[in-house]
Amino acid sequence: MKIIETYKKDFVGYLNEKISIKEPANLYEPIHYILQIGGKRLRPILTLMTCEIFNGQVKQAYDAALAVEIFHNFTLVHDDIMDSAPIRRGFETVHKKWDINTGILSGDAMLIIAYQCFENYEPFVYKKLMKLFNKTALEVCEGQQLDVDFENRNDVTIPKYLKMITYKTSVLVAAAMKMGAIIAKVDAEEAKKIYDFGLNLGIAFQLQDDYLDTFGDEALFGKQIGGDIAENKKTFLYLKAIEICGIEDKEKLMNFYASRVRSDNKVREVTRIFEKNNIPEITKNEIELYTNAAFKELGNLYITKEKKELLKNFGLELMKRTI
Repeated sequence: MKIIETYKKDFVGYLNEKISIKEPANLYEPIHYILQIGGKRLRPILTLMTCEIFNGQVKQAYDAALAVEIFHNFTLVHDDIMDSAPIRRGFETVHKKWDINTGILSGDAMLIIAYQCFENYEPFVYKKLMKLFNKTALEVCEGQQLDVDFENRNDVTIPKYLKMITYKTSVLVAAAMKMGAIIAKVDAEEAKKIYDFGLNLGIAFQLQDDYLDTFGDEALFGKQIGGDIAENKKTFLYLKAIEICGIEDKEKLMNFYASRVRSDNKVREVTRIFEKNNIPEITKNEIELYTNAAFKELGNLYITKEKKELLKNFGLELMKRTI
């Protein structure tokens, strides 16, 4: 979509203008590195697009969009350390390229920089943005902790998993959109509707991420394929397989996930069990379910039909992604 590429291009230009390497270089080089190695820029695009959809001034949304993008990348730097992940977007992760201490400290600095991005907003808007940002940042931390906890628990259910990904991933997508609405100064009810649209879209996005982690193309996906399996992540794919597969496959899955061994054979065998039990198709259906739930929210928004179509087409393109 041409308009989305325009948002992305303009935002990247603003990011490059604002984020530079300064002393001490070992603090700022990793920040510059993680922000420059691509990514979909989904969240800042949504902030800018939502602001314009509600007839706000897009330029006024740049700082909030920058805050969202820097915060998102801060969480990735720390997540990669926690997961011992070697690859992010097809490049070495920050802690692999430098070291763990650098990753921790540079990540901390990114969080502070994200907060600084809000300083230029007028008090009324600033207060609303900060309240939303603080709520969202804490929810993301809660989601990450649940994700870590689930690795060692055998009582994880699909509803519990959906709560975890809602906090870890989709609340930031929803907040990114609501920030655009706040800057456009729409009423609270409309801001809530666009938040709910983003929340459902974010869940669909994470389920798509789960699918691609096992069934994507590593060269396109930009991360190690099978990483979730190797890390014993109880994703939707695993939980649905445990729910529906036969006793033999269920025992095999539980034995694989009880082991800390990271091997190609483990990834291969678990993937085979998923395929045997039609998990890829079931996961795609779940992605479609949440995508449609997001689209249902569009009907309640007081915006033009053309703007609703823009949001719908964006969601459809997002669900077709291979990265």
